[in-house]
Amino acid sequence: MKAVAYLRVSTRSQGDSKLGLESQLDQIQTYCQRQGLELAAVHQDVISGGSPLDKRDGWLDAMADLEPGDQLVVAKRDRIARDTLVSALAEKSIQDKKARIVSAAGEGTNDEDPTSVLMRKILDAFSEYERLQIRARTRGALKAKKARNEKTGGDVPFGYDADENGHLIPNQEEQLVIAEVLDLRDREGFSFQKIADFLNDKGIKTKTGKHWNRQNVNGLYKRVANG
Repeated sequence: MKAVAYLRVSTRSQGDSKLGLESQLDQIQTYCQRQGLELAAVHQDVISGGSPLDKRDGWLDAMADLEPGDQLVVAKRDRIARDTLVSALAEKSIQDKKARIVSAAGEGTNDEDPTSVLMRKILDAFSEYERLQIRARTRGALKAKKARNEKTGGDVPFGYDADENGHLIPNQEEQLVIAEVLDLRDREGFSFQKIADFLNDKGIKTKTGKHWNRQNVNGLYKRVANG
């Protein structure tokens, strides 16, 4: 019997800093030493806790290393997932390998008695609740920034420029293009592809200097039309 470590952080900055990953690995190594387990492999993902298992290269590699009787060791159970369905699928996939998931923090993963199983389900539910709370707070913050006409991340939208403080300033030339796009769509009934062809023929480029296509015209129209 051996141990296979699985580490996960949600953001690229956490992954690049190694702080979250190093902390998790330290907890797992301490657990394995205490239990007298051989830590045979370490795998990691930088991906959201709600992401599907088949999108995680680290998880798939860890699964490939597991043999019957082995333990997949995580620092905390929410490192597997912050979504109850994903957690359940992870649990089932490990059981199918005749291995088991163990949390270095305990959390009821060492036993299969009813109390331990209930504890795991409660922890998974709270992890999902926390993820939804974070998402709601993030959306609220972005909505407030948008109301203040501030840049909310990513590229500056077509029709605006950003000042040094991140405030969006209307770009008059691009605003005229937007008005023309709305007119062509709403009054003339042009398709998004026909509008893209029209803009390209006039030599008008996107914010990033690329040609227009059906998709980015559609995105521009929906952003402006939905306010």
